[in-house]
Amino acid sequence: MFSCPHGIMNVNPVVENFARAGKRGRMRRMQPVVVVQHPLAQCHLAAIRAVGTPSHEFRRHLNHLARLLFLEATRELPVREMCVQTPLAETQGAQLARPLVCVPILRAGLGLLDGILPLVPEAVVAHVGIKRNEETALPHAYYANLPANLSAADVFILDPMLATGGSACEAARQLKEAGAMRITMICVVSCPEGLAAIKRAHPDVAIVTAAIDAGLNDKCYIVPGLGDAGDRYFGT
Repeated sequence: MFSCPHGIMNVNPVVENFARAGKRGRMRRMQPVVVVQHPLAQCHLAAIRAVGTPSHEFRRHLNHLARLLFLEATRELPVREMCVQTPLAETQGAQLARPLVCVPILRAGLGLLDGILPLVPEAVVAHVGIKRNEETALPHAYYANLPANLSAADVFILDPMLATGGSACEAARQLKEAGAMRITMICVVSCPEGLAAIKRAHPDVAIVTAAIDAGLNDKCYIVPGLGDAGDRYFGT
């Protein structure tokens, strides 16, 4: 499905064709996968991949990378024109047309949230707790706190690692059941297995990532990856 799992694709999206999905068999457009290859993004990615990077530096680099990924993920958001009075004259400005909702998957997704919120302090923050069963690699949902305005918002699922795709698919399912209609997944490292899982279950969810790695090992960890993002970010 993805032709270059070992390399870095251009920031231009890989656009799939239309796919049939949904309980009612309606047509939902297959959304793009965008790999952000900005030089700064790739430098921050290299730093957080390195096994010798301490937690405080891991946090700093992940925060910077999160901002770059979020800027790409929000590139096409609609805006409303507004009048702005400068000290000298009136001019045209813009403001976002819809509210934003950030949804970190606990706990590693909080690392991306920390980098994104300074850009959009007005964003609503929802939380989804999904833990992977280490024996079966299946997702176990244990917590959710979602706002009431999901249907009107642009929603961003945050999780550094897109491995099997189980947690991301479960998060998207919960959000859609709560009314979300426009969902984007932001992750640092992904792999063909996880990307394919989301495209099968949720073809209308766009994905923004910094890398597509080779694949999963026998323990369902991304290789080369960066290890356990939550452990490295929080130091526990």
